[in-house]
Amino acid sequence: METAVRELFERYESFFRRSLDGDSDMDEVASLYASDFIAASPAGVMTGRNDDQLKQVMAAGYAHYRAIGTKGMRIRHIRLSPIDEHHCVAHVSWTATYARKDQPDTSIDFDVHYLVQKLDGEAKVFGWVSGDEQALLKQHGIV
Repeated sequence: METAVRELFERYESFFRRSLDGDSDMDEVASLYASDFIAASPAGVMTGRNDDQLKQVMAAGYAHYRAIGTKGMRIRHIRLSPIDEHHCVAHVSWTATYARKDQPDTSIDFDVHYLVQKLDGEAKVFGWVSGDEQALLKQHGIV
């Protein structure tokens, strides 16, 4: 499980980095997710399907990250909490770096807790729990 999950997030990090450079392959991002998913944050709980709408939302999200000056996203640490032989929670610590006009770059650390399922040797995200991204960005003067 651990190897498959680490490979999943290495792909995720690599894709995010390329998308910040404007090289987005939405089929590749969709391959990281299960057919259906759930997400929770202080904004509420939502469910979704891995379909064309997800690809459109993800493309818009990456465009937004570029527009606010996001220039880097890297994983600092991954810790797994196993649930059973097919499921775990991947606690992923990220650092995002933002370019700022007339100021030094700003780095922000944050955590996201991903629900991961491994079937047929392949791990996929089927959910996540995150903090208040907008409040964190406002706190650091990014938005």
